[in-house]
Amino acid sequence: MSALSRVEEILVAGVRVIVGAAIFVSIAINFANIAGRYLFSEPVIWAEEILSYLMVWSVFLGAVLVTWEGRHIKMDLISARMRPPASRILNAITVAVFAAVCAFMVFQSWTVVSMAREIDQRSVAAEIPMALAHAGVLLGFVGMLLAVLLRLPHYVRNVFGSETAAVQKQVTDTFGTFE
Repeated sequence: MSALSRVEEILVAGVRVIVGAAIFVSIAINFANIAGRYLFSEPVIWAEEILSYLMVWSVFLGAVLVTWEGRHIKMDLISARMRPPASRILNAITVAVFAAVCAFMVFQSWTVVSMAREIDQRSVAAEIPMALAHAGVLLGFVGMLLAVLLRLPHYVRNVFGSETAAVQKQVTDTFGTFE
């Protein structure tokens, strides 16, 4: 395994750990809020606010994983029926547009995070820095841009395989084989 492959594997695993941790923390906060509200008549005031921010982080970092694996919803009815080189040209154009959108969103997200940090904007209930809350969007688009650039040949050749094969591989990687 090359050094670059190892770094890629570590980064993807790191993103998976962060997304998983955010989901588990969300479950714990939600459980505490339910218990507080219905058992003690004392809801956790900041719970829904934090849950919203954790959901944003989970979605945008999860999008990095989806991009890495080439599993975005695709409108590839035309390109799937085309033969190379026409299909590769169309895939390259699609990837260029995707990368351009990601780059645009990185710039916009950076602006929002910077402004929130400069004015020390804080959330209403939990009083966490809003720069931290908005950073999930920034990191998500940076990660998607890096993923699409690192896997550019895969995107141009569209070699990610079928969705069924990807799900089977994921189940096998997670649970092993059933025999």
